[in-house]
Amino acid sequence: MRAQPIAIAGVALLLCMPAFSAGPLNLPPKEKFHLFLLIGQSNMAGRGVIGEKDRTPHPRVLMLNKAGEWTPAVEPLHFDKPAAGTGLGKTFGVLIAEATPGIVVGLIPCAVGGSPIDSWRPGEFYPPTKSHPWDDAIRRAKLALKAGVLKGILWHQGESDSTEKLAPSYEAKLHDLIARLRRELDAPEVPFIAGQMGQFPDRPWDDAHRRVDKAHRDLPAKVPRTAFVSSAGLKHRGDKVHFDSDSYRELGRRYAEAFKRLTAQ
Repeated sequence: MRAQPIAIAGVALLLCMPAFSAGPLNLPPKEKFHLFLLIGQSNMAGRGVIGEKDRTPHPRVLMLNKAGEWTPAVEPLHFDKPAAGTGLGKTFGVLIAEATPGIVVGLIPCAVGGSPIDSWRPGEFYPPTKSHPWDDAIRRAKLALKAGVLKGILWHQGESDSTEKLAPSYEAKLHDLIARLRRELDAPEVPFIAGQMGQFPDRPWDDAHRRVDKAHRDLPAKVPRTAFVSSAGLKHRGDKVHFDSDSYRELGRRYAEAFKRLTAQ
């Protein structure tokens, strides 16, 4: 249950003090609670090694936990698989909070490791995680929207669709996904930011990967209020799929910069 609104001047102080202790948090007024939906597959969920900075809360960055409760945002944000670790979300949230004094950032983690884009449709069941990626994300987003205002959707996905069979239809499915999210969440102009899949020299892309990547790159020219985030120069953690911890933090910084550029236009 959402606590009673508090005065704007007291937001930082109240969140600094009771946010890290037991019991419900004192949330800011709805218009000062800026929400971001984090969706996609494992590189959005995060698979990096968790460090001390990842466990350190920021007084104005919260997360909606698995139980649907607002808590301080600490890694792992996601809970899709036991392998969940450091990702890009917390860095993004901290940078947005620091760039926007007077607001509180609320992260809504909903990524599902391994999920192809077809699993992000109403009613679709994804057996590896025994979950419904779309249905669960919409349910959690609507719960969060009772307390705040949706300001952005962050997407990182594509590896599972980078096959000869699935890649040709990926762009149409991505555009449909964006339209459905905006319609379902009653946010027709909410920014949508897509991140580039890892491009690692020791695992060159094939034509299918390049086709999915092009769908991401072309978003800003084809779908209003969207942005693309490059993964150039980032490193993997040793598995040639998932970024390492520092690369996740850098990716979070790039998402934050893309969001600020997009909303400044």
